[in-house]
Amino acid sequence: MNDSTPATERPENQAYMAAVDLGSNSFHMVIARVIAGDIQLLHREKQKVQLAEGLNDQLVLSEEAIERGLSVLAQFADTLKPFAPQSVRVIATYTLRRARNAATFLRRAKAVFPFPIEVISGQEEARFIYQGVAHFEHFAGRRLVMDIGGGSTEFAIGEGIQPLRLSSRNMGCVSYALQHFPQGRISEKRFNRAILQAEQELEPIVSSFKTAGWQQAVGTSGTVKTLRDIIVGLGFSGNAIELAHLLALKTHLVAQENSYQLDLPGLTDDRKLLICSGLAILIAAFNLLQIEQMIYIDAALREGVLYEMSDRLQHLDIREHSVASLQRRYDVDMAQAQRVSQTALTLFSQVRSQWQLTDEDAVLLGWAATLYEVGLHINSSGVQKHSAYILQNANLPGFNQEQQQLIATLVRFHRRKIRADDIPAFNLYQLPQVIHLLVLLRLAVLLNQKRRDDLLPELQARGSNQQLQLCLPPDWLAQQSLLAADLQLEQKALKKIAFVLDCPGLTEVAPG
Repeated sequence: MNDSTPATERPENQAYMAAVDLGSNSFHMVIARVIAGDIQLLHREKQKVQLAEGLNDQLVLSEEAIERGLSVLAQFADTLKPFAPQSVRVIATYTLRRARNAATFLRRAKAVFPFPIEVISGQEEARFIYQGVAHFEHFAGRRLVMDIGGGSTEFAIGEGIQPLRLSSRNMGCVSYALQHFPQGRISEKRFNRAILQAEQELEPIVSSFKTAGWQQAVGTSGTVKTLRDIIVGLGFSGNAIELAHLLALKTHLVAQENSYQLDLPGLTDDRKLLICSGLAILIAAFNLLQIEQMIYIDAALREGVLYEMSDRLQHLDIREHSVASLQRRYDVDMAQAQRVSQTALTLFSQVRSQWQLTDEDAVLLGWAATLYEVGLHINSSGVQKHSAYILQNANLPGFNQEQQQLIATLVRFHRRKIRADDIPAFNLYQLPQVIHLLVLLRLAVLLNQKRRDDLLPELQARGSNQQLQLCLPPDWLAQQSLLAADLQLEQKALKKIAFVLDCPGLTEVAPG
């Protein structure tokens, strides 16, 4: 797909999509197209990066690891040149989720890679992995899915395409290799220590997962595939993996003493230093979850991302279900939520071009407007703090970390003082963009504080740099002295963050 590709065949003119997975061991990219509702994979790229190897005990990512990652992103950017921004989704997992200097990597990535990078939670990573498997191969019963990554291992139980249990554990083949098998050294004692640590990491989820139960256990991604290939190549098994096969392989590996000298069927050079740590994690999972047999399926996170992108093309956004679930759980006053949302989006439509806002901004603003009162169940005093806490910490399938944080931030400051220093630094959103959305939410809440459907007149708004002019009918405004006083207080609150709210005629009607 280069510049000579005919215009009618270029990705931006068809239902082409790309998913990029910035994993702790490797970066992956898959390109696909949607045909009659189904996804057809067209191209895959994989580059070994080993980001997790560059993460020290202080959770700081080394310059060398950053450079390795940026170099691969530059290569991916060249392949993705013909793609429209909305056709590419880039997901970052464990290492960038944990690194204290992840913002540095993300900032520098913008110089070589034009697509936004979304850092997702471990729960969200597990959900994507499950979706990839569920869509790739149908299974009538309940299944357990396990994916051993470079820095973390994800577990999911689900039925059909519906996940029922999700968990991400801080154990991965790169991090465990560095900790337990440095320089490729192998011994029985090292294996036992690694297995014990993995079992300790798994212990908190064992009861919940065993209670849920499953009829099929599935392993995904490179570590399980490599272990399966070695076991088959050594003649231990036909196709499925069993604990006896894993223990036999462990005995075989201990006899070799060092990973560098391994010569096994299905073991590539880039996997030699990771094979023992991956095996230890898998043995721990078989032990504690009492897995009898596991099959390998060649689908994982990036395929799950593609299927969700396909759903969004068909206007099926899982985030809507997450929002609705939260509204039900906290018994949100939906009539008020709709009033505030409608007002916020009415104002949004009038200023979006001046403020260069997007459709996605509108969606996030609308959700913030319907969720700003979820904290009422805790206490009406300080509701903005309670609501923000819930939104920041809730499990919201479909949302990446920054989307969830943005909604929580908007809700946190939807009333009272705005502390500019408490507004987090975002990678996906610019500060003016956050301020603009916050102003719209605050005004929508303020204008609807009487909770009446028949109160508001037609609203007119104009936006400019750090300024909004809100025009209200003079006769109507003259009858709303308390609202006028609140708008004056709002002017003062916004002035403290260098934003000007202009409301013509306000000073004449506000009480002195």
